[in-house]
Amino acid sequence: MQQKLLKSTLIVSSMTGISRIFGLLRDIVIGAMFGPGAGVDAFIVAFRIPNFLRRLFAEGGFSQAFVPVLSEYKEQRNREDVKALVDHTSAVLGIALLITTVAGILAAPLLIWLFAPGFSGDMEKQALAAQMLRITFPYILFISLTALAGGVLNAYQKFAIPALTPVLLNLSLIGCAVWLAPYFPPGKMVTALAWGVLIAGVVQLLFQFPFLLKLKLLPAPRFNRDREGVNKIITLMIPTLFAVSITQINLLVDTIIASFLETGSISWLYFSDRLFEFPVGVFGVALATVILPSLSARHAGSDAVAFNKTLDWAFRWVFLISLPAAAGLILLAAPLLTTIFQYNEFTQYDVQMSTRSLMAYMAGLPAVIMVKVLSTGFFSRQDTKTPVKVGVVAMLSNVVLNLVLVFPLAHAGLALATSLSAYINAALLYRILRKDKGFTAESGWPAYLVKITLAVFAMALCLVYFIPDNFVWFEWNVYDRILNASLWVVIGLLIYFGVLWITGIRPREMAMQPLRTGD
Repeated sequence: MQQKLLKSTLIVSSMTGISRIFGLLRDIVIGAMFGPGAGVDAFIVAFRIPNFLRRLFAEGGFSQAFVPVLSEYKEQRNREDVKALVDHTSAVLGIALLITTVAGILAAPLLIWLFAPGFSGDMEKQALAAQMLRITFPYILFISLTALAGGVLNAYQKFAIPALTPVLLNLSLIGCAVWLAPYFPPGKMVTALAWGVLIAGVVQLLFQFPFLLKLKLLPAPRFNRDREGVNKIITLMIPTLFAVSITQINLLVDTIIASFLETGSISWLYFSDRLFEFPVGVFGVALATVILPSLSARHAGSDAVAFNKTLDWAFRWVFLISLPAAAGLILLAAPLLTTIFQYNEFTQYDVQMSTRSLMAYMAGLPAVIMVKVLSTGFFSRQDTKTPVKVGVVAMLSNVVLNLVLVFPLAHAGLALATSLSAYINAALLYRILRKDKGFTAESGWPAYLVKITLAVFAMALCLVYFIPDNFVWFEWNVYDRILNASLWVVIGLLIYFGVLWITGIRPREMAMQPLRTGD
């Protein structure tokens, strides 16, 4: 079972990795062509609002409620019942999204005022953001239906296509930035990015259709097909909408506060968040996506032992990957940001500001990934109330920490508040899961954590030694930047996995016999 889960996780990670690489290329193009400033700030807000709803309705609340119910139908009912559930769900979801989309387009200026109140001091920026929001808002309709299709494919262990689909968004934005932007007036060129978002939504949905047809589960939206199943999804979804999107809510709060800070602050948070989201997406989201159907099936089959071992296996991988990733990206923040983004309009000052927020974000990487896995443990048991209660505490903590840290640390304080609130979220979820006997740690954990800590510490010492303190990053050409940044990444990986090997941890063996690793 663990070997199959690892294989599925690697598939999703590979596809997501491809998407994230294209995402970085997209951000390089945006940074080089437009640079952090008023126009990009306005686009980020116009994109973040429907993107937040995407995480809320699509990848978040809906998927976490839909997949467990669909998995239950798949295990306990016939194919016709599964098709009826998919048809009725697509009809209800489609109507709700259509209404939401129309309302969002009409209320675009109000939404900009709510989510970026600091723009009110710059009427041109506010108007530009509202104009782009009207273009980007329909994205929520298409991408949520794409999430429905992806949920069906994931339930049938078809992970690769849903994980690869986001590449189309990045390709669309790159294409529109390069070829469509020149047709807009100089002050409105960034509007091309908004059209790129809309085009991507349509293409991503159409991309799923052939694979659903192959499963004979292409949705045919019809009401009165399966009221019971849809009502169950809605019941699970309502609290899940909030619980699974705490990080996104925190990002919106950050955007609201950052809109009052120095121009460029929203952009600096965005570009640093893009690097932060790379390990979160490639590993955290992939791991949570893969274990959700498995945990849901184990819970439906009342196999508590397999449920516990699967969750324990996932936790071990969280620590194995997230701790070195966090340490490495904190130490390599400046050279990586310089290598990836500092071209043309993206200045050395932008790198310095983005470095501060990236380091603050990376401090919370282990907690953010752990929250995704812990939440999946609750959702697979169809318990959505507990993550909501914990999420409220985490969100309130983030708001308080924002207000405390923004004054001494500016935009970096907002990133640090997000990280600290993630630790609060993870600690509370873990405590409750253990108290409810939903998880009991297997043997070997203390030794396992000590070995990982030693490996991370050795990696960090080597990176500190190899990276010169007085290095002037911006004076190097692009080839030297890439060569040196790649060299330091490789050195860090070799040191980390070398120490793991010496101490007896074998990642390959963890896939087959996860409980032996830490003994």
